[in-house]
Amino acid sequence: MMNSVFRSPNRNNLFLCLGILLIATLPAQADDKAPVKNEDRKNAEKAFAERMENTVLVGFFTLDSEQQGQPGKPERYEIRKVTKANGNTWIFQSRIKYGNVDVVLPIPVPIQWAGDTPVVSMTNFTIPTMGVFTCRVMFYKDRYAGTWQHGDKGGHMWGKIEKAKLNKE
Repeated sequence: MMNSVFRSPNRNNLFLCLGILLIATLPAQADDKAPVKNEDRKNAEKAFAERMENTVLVGFFTLDSEQQGQPGKPERYEIRKVTKANGNTWIFQSRIKYGNVDVVLPIPVPIQWAGDTPVVSMTNFTIPTMGVFTCRVMFYKDRYAGTWQHGDKGGHMWGKIEKAKLNKE
């Protein structure tokens, strides 16, 4: 059928061919390539800080070493406050429960922005008392998702961002 489109000199086929060529040569949407304006970034940063204040990340994580299809294991991270320090560094005042560790720490976290979406981007990053981590975790509206690595263990993580009343510790 496609061959008949290109063989027939009929006017409708010509428009069809021109339409296909036009669509194929269109640039990506302007939003994909347009630089983020300073005011837009400031608004996104403010919204992120407000959204993350007094929240709990409630979700799941997987281990790459486990058989695929296994359900995720529960995870929970309490975040008291998130503030921009300087450049791409943000301070997460967090209570972290990981194994036998239960600690509240101010953690300097590098954040990169994918448009209006903040992404934690840590590579071989030392968290005091916990060790060295690598992760890429994005936050969008009331969800988070990403990958993590701690030593020879790693996997995926995902869940909901919920507002919570936190214990003052």
